[in-house]
Amino acid sequence: MPEQVGLPDAVEALSALAHGHRLAVFRLLVRAGAEGVAAGEISREVGVLPSTLSTHLNILGHAGLVQSRREGRSVIYSADFKGMRDLLSFLVSDCCGGRPEICAPLAEIAEAAQCCPPR
Repeated sequence: MPEQVGLPDAVEALSALAHGHRLAVFRLLVRAGAEGVAAGEISREVGVLPSTLSTHLNILGHAGLVQSRREGRSVIYSADFKGMRDLLSFLVSDCCGGRPEICAPLAEIAEAAQCCPPR
């Protein structure tokens, strides 16, 4: 996802997540952190065939939400946390028309999850 997320990028990312298996894959990768998860393990955990998983991972990757790296014979996938932060920032950038207290619970959730430390 580019530095400044616009509406088309946000729509692409949200569309990628608007599928049960892709959302399950993304959540699994978020839980795994930077370490990531091998493709075979993702397939088993989510319950999809490897060929179908490949399609889902490509869609998530194109949307800027997943990245991959090769380790020996395995391909390891991880959430693209910058892409996730960019999408979340886009979604709350004009939070509640200047009333940030309405969005405060979102910051509390992120802080409690220790996934998105304040910048």
